[in-house]
Amino acid sequence: MNIEARKWPRVQYVGKDGERVEDYPKLPLTMEGFSVWCYKENIGTIRHYFSNTDGLYDDFCHICSHVREEIRHDQITGGLLGNYNPSITQRLNGLTDKSEVTVREQPLFGE
Repeated sequence: MNIEARKWPRVQYVGKDGERVEDYPKLPLTMEGFSVWCYKENIGTIRHYFSNTDGLYDDFCHICSHVREEIRHDQITGGLLGNYNPSITQRLNGLTDKSEVTVREQPLFGE
C-alpha cells in the first residue's frame, strides 16, 4: 500500500457491534505527486526534464511523455469509474465541456 494513502483513511463502522474498520483509498497520480516522490527518494528535481529548456534533455522526452500519459490515463479512468471527483479530473485534463451562451436583451412589456 502507498504510504501516502495512510494520511487519508476512510473510517467505517461495520457489523452489529459497529466495529471500526479503516480503508485506504487509491490515490490519484499527479505530476505534483510524482515530483514530490522524486525529491523524497533523493532523485532530485525533475522540472528540468519536463521543461527541456534549450533542448538539454532531448534524450528524456519519450520518458517524460510516457509519465504524463500514465498520469492522465490514471486520472481519466479514475474519474470515469467514480473513484476520483469527475469534475476535478475533467479540469485537470482539459476535458470540460464548453458551451457558448448568447444573451439577447429584449424590451420589457410596455416599453
